Amino acid sequence: MTGSVDQHILGGKLMVAWDQVTHGDVLRAIQEYDRLGPERFFSEHGFAPTTTYELDWDERRYPPKAILGTAYEFATGQRLASGDFEGGKSGAVRVLGQLGFTVQEKRRPAR
Repeated sequence: MTGSVDQHILGGKLMVAWDQVTHGDVLRAIQEYDRLGPERFFSEHGFAPTTTYELDWDERRYPPKAILGTAYEFATGQRLASGDFEGGKSGAVRVLGQLGFTVQEKRRPAR
């Protein structure tokens, strides 16, 4: 695998240049999720439903890692696999927060 301006390998882990992703790219990914629906979105962009966190936007909840990964693809033209970056507090949650989005722990259904 060759490195590029956007991403490179450091210690065997892909380093992603999140500074290329804008608030608008994330909104575009959210719109894509709404347009396709969850199953088709995950299938087309290579992600799975969220297990821990939810991105809250416009009174709806979205899978933060899948949304951010898709936003990166929109911004750079390069697709990331789920294993290429972290989804938790040090990964997608942090990046989305820096872009002005609210990400919270996933609400568990009441028993």
